[in-house]
Amino acid sequence: MSDLQLEQRTVRRVFWRLMPFLGLLYIVAFLDRVNVSFAALSMNNDLGFSNAVYGFGAGIFFVGYFLMEVPGNLIMAKVGARLWIARILVTWGIISGLTAWISTPLEFYIVRFLLGVAEASFFPGIIYYLSTWSRMKDRARAVAFFMMSLPLCNMAASPLSTYLLGIDWMGWPGWRWLFILEAVPSVILGIITPFYLTNRPEDARWLDDEERSWLVSALALERAAKLEKKSYTVLQAFADRDVLILSGVYCAWICGFYGVTLFLPILVKALSTTLSNQAVGLLVMVPYVFAFFAMYFIGRHSDRTGERRGHAVAGLLTGAVGLVGSVFLADISVPVSMVFFTIAVMGIYGAFGPFWSIPSSFLAATAAAGAIAMINSIGNLGGFIGPYAMGTIHDATGSFTGGILFLVVCLLTAAGLLMTLRKTGR
Repeated sequence: MSDLQLEQRTVRRVFWRLMPFLGLLYIVAFLDRVNVSFAALSMNNDLGFSNAVYGFGAGIFFVGYFLMEVPGNLIMAKVGARLWIARILVTWGIISGLTAWISTPLEFYIVRFLLGVAEASFFPGIIYYLSTWSRMKDRARAVAFFMMSLPLCNMAASPLSTYLLGIDWMGWPGWRWLFILEAVPSVILGIITPFYLTNRPEDARWLDDEERSWLVSALALERAAKLEKKSYTVLQAFADRDVLILSGVYCAWICGFYGVTLFLPILVKALSTTLSNQAVGLLVMVPYVFAFFAMYFIGRHSDRTGERRGHAVAGLLTGAVGLVGSVFLADISVPVSMVFFTIAVMGIYGAFGPFWSIPSSFLAATAAAGAIAMINSIGNLGGFIGPYAMGTIHDATGSFTGGILFLVVCLLTAAGLLMTLRKTGR
């Protein structure tokens, strides 16, 4: 077997061993994080929650997430992915299910905060885990494939969640059952995870000796090359100029991301008084179908060209354009509004693969784990700001226009900051 054949076979085996399972984990993670956006179609009315109450509760998840993100990722780097990811899955599944029992705003805030604490370090842990299994030249595609789970989740969640809203079992409304039934997969997968995942390439019994030796050697050479350029401690990585910029970029970006994601069912419902919850579920699914393909092709093109920053900037600008169109052309028709929502979602989601390939291009080992967690934790504070701003501005003005324009400013800010980056991930 030639060296090229060995390389291609090994990369392919690693990809198909890890990526489908990790993608499935992210689907259930994101489902338990955003199913509240569909529950809100009935829950807000049943419990008397205003848009501001809902936005605050949906967003406070990220405060708990922020507090535990960096410590959790550093723990995972020490104890390994298998057990830590399993712990995360089981605890967040239990807490997500408990949302079914809320009845007051305070209870809503508490359970969402604890859900953020439980899930903290899952996403950056996976990003770090991927960096220990894939070379830089393969990373944008690997990250994009993993994060393609986001639109897949929304494609599945939209009709499923709106269907569950229509059930009424044992005197409980559908939105309560939605939280219970959608939490079960997380607990089951948490039990499976320690038996499926492998912490390090050196331990991969599912690779043959030749494949394992090639992978370990290739990754070691890449780490050595990065360490020759500059060796970072965790604290040095936290203080690095570009790590701080990436944190700011991600914070502004995630404002837009979750402002759209957690309010899209409500925004679509507001387009027409004749839309049922089930029709809303089908319409909301459409932008994520297109986002799925956008993420794949953008990640693939980024890997082929070796360019990261420009691809991410283009996605953020596309997202901003789509949101502007959804505001100023929304009165034409529901299909026109959905076209612009689709453009926005494609851009916002499509930038993920190239963006998350940048930190691990100049950081290695524990410094990479800590920096990725810091970027994600600071960035996800935007997950609190975006939804809360959307709800508060709506309650103050009676319209979502001001909130959407705020999200546009956030996306443009993220794109502008990203252009100042010196380490572009090439």
